[in-house]
Amino acid sequence: MDTKVFDTLEYNKIKNKIYEYLTTKNGKNELSSLVPTNNDKSINLWLDETDDGMHVLRLDKEISIPKLDDITPYMKRLKIDATLNGSELSKINKVLKSANALVSFFDKMYEDHVSFKRLYDIVDEFQTIPTISKQLSFSIDDEGNILSSASKELNGIRKRIDKVKTDIRNIMNGYTKKQAKYLTEPIVTIREDRMVIPVKSEYKNKFGGIVHDRSSSGQTLYVEPSSVIGLNNELRQNQIAERQEERRILIELSDLIRPYQWEIINNSKILGHLDLINAKAKYARKMKATKPLVSTDNRVNLKQARHPLIDQDKVVANDLKIGEDNRAIVITGPNTGGKTITIKTLGILQLMGQSGLFVTANEESTIGVFDNVFADIGDEQSIEQNLSTFSSHMDNIVDILNNLTSKSLVLLDELGAGTDPKEGAALAISILDKIGEVNSEVVATTHYPELKVYAYNRVKTTNASMEFDVDTLQPTYHLLMGIPGQSNGLNIAERLGLSDQIINEARSLTDQDSQDLNNMIVELTDQTKQARENAEYLRTQLADATKLHAELSDKFSKYQNQKERLVTEAKEKANEIAKKAKNKADHIIAELHKKQDQIGKVSVKENELINAKGELNSLRQDISLSNNKVLKKEKAKHDFHKGDDVLVKSYGQRGVLMSKMGNHSWEVQLGILKMKIDDTDLEKVKPEKENNFTTRVKRSGSSGLSTTLDLRGHRYENAMHEVDQYLDSAVLAGYPSITIIHGKGTGALRKGVTNLLKRDRRVSDFGYSAPNAGGDGSTVVKLR
Repeated sequence: MDTKVFDTLEYNKIKNKIYEYLTTKNGKNELSSLVPTNNDKSINLWLDETDDGMHVLRLDKEISIPKLDDITPYMKRLKIDATLNGSELSKINKVLKSANALVSFFDKMYEDHVSFKRLYDIVDEFQTIPTISKQLSFSIDDEGNILSSASKELNGIRKRIDKVKTDIRNIMNGYTKKQAKYLTEPIVTIREDRMVIPVKSEYKNKFGGIVHDRSSSGQTLYVEPSSVIGLNNELRQNQIAERQEERRILIELSDLIRPYQWEIINNSKILGHLDLINAKAKYARKMKATKPLVSTDNRVNLKQARHPLIDQDKVVANDLKIGEDNRAIVITGPNTGGKTITIKTLGILQLMGQSGLFVTANEESTIGVFDNVFADIGDEQSIEQNLSTFSSHMDNIVDILNNLTSKSLVLLDELGAGTDPKEGAALAISILDKIGEVNSEVVATTHYPELKVYAYNRVKTTNASMEFDVDTLQPTYHLLMGIPGQSNGLNIAERLGLSDQIINEARSLTDQDSQDLNNMIVELTDQTKQARENAEYLRTQLADATKLHAELSDKFSKYQNQKERLVTEAKEKANEIAKKAKNKADHIIAELHKKQDQIGKVSVKENELINAKGELNSLRQDISLSNNKVLKKEKAKHDFHKGDDVLVKSYGQRGVLMSKMGNHSWEVQLGILKMKIDDTDLEKVKPEKENNFTTRVKRSGSSGLSTTLDLRGHRYENAMHEVDQYLDSAVLAGYPSITIIHGKGTGALRKGVTNLLKRDRRVSDFGYSAPNAGGDGSTVVKLR
């Protein structure tokens, strides 16, 4: 693709915006080499990757990658059998650990049934080497320092070094405290890697030993006392041994990773690619950009397109449509009306889409697949070449005409400007005809009225203009498709106060056809403006109606589900009642037959028949809904009032109703949280009784013990006792985890709870709650 257009349309400014979100060197390198492609498969693949990145962000997660350097130079050194230093090994290990972390992250996503188009395939390319990463982590810290755990020998050497240093320091401290009068300062310092003390020159023989240095004045000698010479020698020997062992460890680690050079480099590249996907997604989220559809027929339809480099709260959006039967657009109208920014918006969004970036336009927008986007925009007068503005434009246009194809998009600003108007108009028409012969798609802006007629008469060519408000004398920046630009010069002059005599005379000199055309354009503009306003109003109404329909459908679905459940429960209860009634009736009838058999043909006594009939009648169930106990009980469960205890069914947690929010929602206090809950998700329950061991622990309906202990407002000693008792009860109840609410406050309760949990054998693990569940104001405890 022609690279000049990148500067003209400010494509690199878009890349600079994305650059801010990158953390890896490989990601930055990949962004630097990113250019639009004309391969539709690559475009769709890149857009799917960006869409996957957006999906991760929609889940309130992130493809987290730390700052990573390019490790390729280190791998090249390994290839020639060089030994890497600690810093280089640390950076390589950072790549390995990042790859392992992302594999685990996406494994969890897969377990949660999160769907991606591309990310799982990309992550599957990682070559995890956990044993090597573990060895590196055991040997090198994040700053590249060699750890004592790297080898037993190194650990032993460093312990000896620490002991000798301590012995030397103790002796030297004795000098600084007891014989300070002989010293310039009572301190221990270092000279030539040896510990020395600053001795006054007149007492140089007082300590014996070796003089390693003297002050510039000659008044101070830096003396290593004879009593520590042996220890300093021992320290020196151990330090040499330490360096030798460190060197051996670095050689061993370098040899360890040498066979895996390709795998490590590949991991680094994958991390860079994922970093770029994450950056593109973050930029798209910030710009409220959307994924475009891709048309191989180059049918561009950008809905409410916005220029990405203009403040999105201020930019005017326009529908931009070109292609199929509308392959050329001629935009006419005055300066500063927005013509240039309109064609720039079309060009930059097309470049972004062909680079796999989301576009700042509404959903379901469509981009084309152009082999080249050509643009001649702005004043490119060249002082060095001594070319006029007209010559500069013609130079660009000649280059464009020599290289365009039927798959090209051409953007021409102020076509034919800079020369005689009649010649310029004729030249512009000829250029558009030439582009039309090639069948390229073209958008051109111009002042020439002749091009209005040209656009009207040519096949697959349409007029367009930028709307202008004559009342305010300001452009609205709205694009009007199908309507040529009107001449507002006389109207503006009249509004600015030019005398009626001058205005009328000017109008009399204007060609009648021009006046009629202008009047027609004014009428079309007014009609189009009214149509656009009506369309915007209807779009808003449609959005509201769609939202309302979705809400009603959701509520109807919930109603149907609840209705089916209640009917099923009622049928089950009815069947149970019917079964009991049948059994009792069979028993009564059996008793009657038994008595009849006993007395033979003698009739059963009247009172026995009456009693039996009464028993049968008692089996009859009242079907009146007003007396239906099941419905009464169900209705009572949903008769909500402020302060009621309720069960939030979706969370399985008890709460208290705080206030009504809308027709079908309540604010519910759940522990330390307040949440808006739909009333269909609530069920009234009886208040819980207070527990014996603390008034702040609520009981549940199953085991009798709540999974939450609230310590807020308790004294420290009582709170610690309550925690201990509560852990006993929770373990006995068989709970896998519990939550202890201690609040933030001064932090005393939090610290006390943490210390108690650290040493409690009943606890397997613990940590603060999630930020949206109280953060460090509560602790989640996992029990053994």
